[in-house]
Amino acid sequence: MIRSRIRDLARLRQRITDLEAEVQECRQLNLRLAEVTDLVSELLVALADTDDPRVAAAVARYRAGVSTTPQGPDAER
Repeated sequence: MIRSRIRDLARLRQRITDLEAEVQECRQLNLRLAEVTDLVSELLVALADTDDPRVAAAVARYRAGVSTTPQGPDAER
């Protein structure tokens, strides 16, 4: 009984370590995504000052995409 609890505890500790590593990876990916989003926003702002209708359409699609509510199992309802 004690040995199985010790094994369970060891597995739980390993699982916590694994989850912490996954959380860190998600944080890094989110930071990178934010950096890319900032860059795209800066580029679109510069392009939006032109009169090209293709640029206006691209800016509208981008704004529609970033302003939509997140979908999926983690999205708030």
